[in-house]
Amino acid sequence: MSVAVKKFGGSSLSTPGRIRQVAEMVARFHRTGRPTVVVVSARGDSTDELLAAALELNAAPSARETDQLLATGENASAALLALALHDQGAPAVSLTGPQAGIRVSGNHGAGMIAEIDPARILAHLRRGQVVVVSGFQGSDAEGDVITLGRGGSDTTAVALATALSAASCEIYTDVKGIYTADPRVVPEARVLSTIDAGVMAEMAFAGAQVMHSRAVELAASHSIDVVVRGSFTTEPGTTILGRSIDVLESQGSITAVTHDTDIVMALTRSRRPRDGLAADVLTELARASVPVDLLSWGAPDDHGFRMGFALHGSRLAPAREALSRIAAGLGCDTDVDEKVGKVSLVGVGLLNRPDYTARMLALLSRMGVTPSWVSSTHLRVSVIIPLDRVLEAVTALHQEFGLGRDDLDTPSMAAV
Repeated sequence: MSVAVKKFGGSSLSTPGRIRQVAEMVARFHRTGRPTVVVVSARGDSTDELLAAALELNAAPSARETDQLLATGENASAALLALALHDQGAPAVSLTGPQAGIRVSGNHGAGMIAEIDPARILAHLRRGQVVVVSGFQGSDAEGDVITLGRGGSDTTAVALATALSAASCEIYTDVKGIYTADPRVVPEARVLSTIDAGVMAEMAFAGAQVMHSRAVELAASHSIDVVVRGSFTTEPGTTILGRSIDVLESQGSITAVTHDTDIVMALTRSRRPRDGLAADVLTELARASVPVDLLSWGAPDDHGFRMGFALHGSRLAPAREALSRIAAGLGCDTDVDEKVGKVSLVGVGLLNRPDYTARMLALLSRMGVTPSWVSSTHLRVSVIIPLDRVLEAVTALHQEFGLGRDDLDTPSMAAV
């Protein structure tokens, strides 16, 4: 029988009572005879608490020791769930990421899974055990722990599903599925039954926090369906299809409105322009594992060189370090604006429907909101606006494009 891979987020394991509930659910499934692997995140706010403890002892903790510390959050979740499964009469074993054969390359805090040797997992499955794996981590060639960064447990689950030839991967979280907007901001947002992997990856990169874009991209590249559902509900949730949906490019539509309030806009300038300067800046950011969005620059001229980009707030410190390494030699300086947020329309065929961008900007204008940055692709239109107007803009755009539950009877509104 094919292996079932299930991932539970930190909110699903935040209390002993919730751990017992998850254990009961997993034990019932295991009794059906299906080999089961469970990936877990750190419980509740434990990652933030561990990081705060590190900062209390050292204002600039080393990346290696930070990874050593943060990995213990997932390890604790795995061991506690295994203990709860034992109490349910289900044989179980917990494995850290390295014990599970997960090898990682790259920088501490932003590692990438290089390969997985599933031999130990398969051996435990053959013994009839539930295997509980710590997400978010693996080891490098020297045996050091490397964490995977934001959303790393999702990526762990999908990578294990790939290595174990699973047909799908189930992600259990504190929401019922993928919504047309954050339901905490837009109560009228509805759960999508299915969504194309490409659209979901754009949603994740644009701020939707239910799934990480790396995990979605990995699932799509291996044709694995990912099911996102609530941990303690019976509702079916959302299936992220590991294959493309056939959509006519001319029939553009909006799937969701997303937002990100944990971003910054950076503007790098140099009064000594030269060819290759943009590549030098981006190379340093890449070495620091800092992905950028909304990238734009102009060709160097007599007035110098200017390049703007957005990056996630959690990567601001390594980005500053990377840029400072080249500032002196290249004569660059960088200004950072932290009082901004990103709002995005996500869907398909958006480059073929420039009226969507026009409607978005017209609505923001009526609200008295002037974007400082606009970018459009086939799957996404994003704007940078003042941070204190982000949530208001999300609500207004969700209504403008008819995405709420009350609009189910008129689905064509999003494509007019």
